[in-house]
Amino acid sequence: MPQIISPLDLLPDGRREVLRLLKSLGPLSAGEAARELGLTVSGVRQHLAALEGVGLVGHSVLPSGRGRPRHVYTLTASGDALFPRRHGDLAAELLGYLEEESEGTLSSLFARRSRRRAEDARPRLRGTLAERVTELARILDEDGYLAEVQELRPTGFLLVERNCAVLTVAQRYPQVCSSEIDFLREALPDAHVRRVSHIVRGDTTCAYEVTPRDPSSPCT
Repeated sequence: MPQIISPLDLLPDGRREVLRLLKSLGPLSAGEAARELGLTVSGVRQHLAALEGVGLVGHSVLPSGRGRPRHVYTLTASGDALFPRRHGDLAAELLGYLEEESEGTLSSLFARRSRRRAEDARPRLRGTLAERVTELARILDEDGYLAEVQELRPTGFLLVERNCAVLTVAQRYPQVCSSEIDFLREALPDAHVRRVSHIVRGDTTCAYEVTPRDPSSPCT
């Protein structure tokens, strides 16, 4: 099967990294973006100008007390649309027809999907809880979720998804979000998994708190 190339992949590396950064961190100035990427401010400004020129990035001017106004950049709707939306309007329409036929069947299908994802992920989930959560974030990132792991003190982790790869469907069918957390719980049976933020409810991320069921068990 030929590899599918997304529009994002067709952009030069620097511009693609700027877009990913704005998607991950939200509005940033050119200086802030340069520090995050390890590039020069002038180089980042060139990328931003090019992206703004084709409508992928917009900018606004914010007052900054007595100092100079602060110019911040953010993704436009067109820029945001470059990031994966694996199941679009067609999938939502077809699921609507299925729901009309049998709501129970729809719930059963999403449950089967979460089990299948957990089975596919299981061979890659080895080692400590920290290693498995990190690998799970890689799996989610491969699926388009822009996932990362943050350590929580004194124990546990925060699994953050900065992009919803199935947003179009999730906005209509809550079973999608239920199957997502079911997948994480099946993939990490020795951990408590709790959703603490939710893109569908208006948050900027979906985030899950992951803590060991046995607090005495080492995470790392």
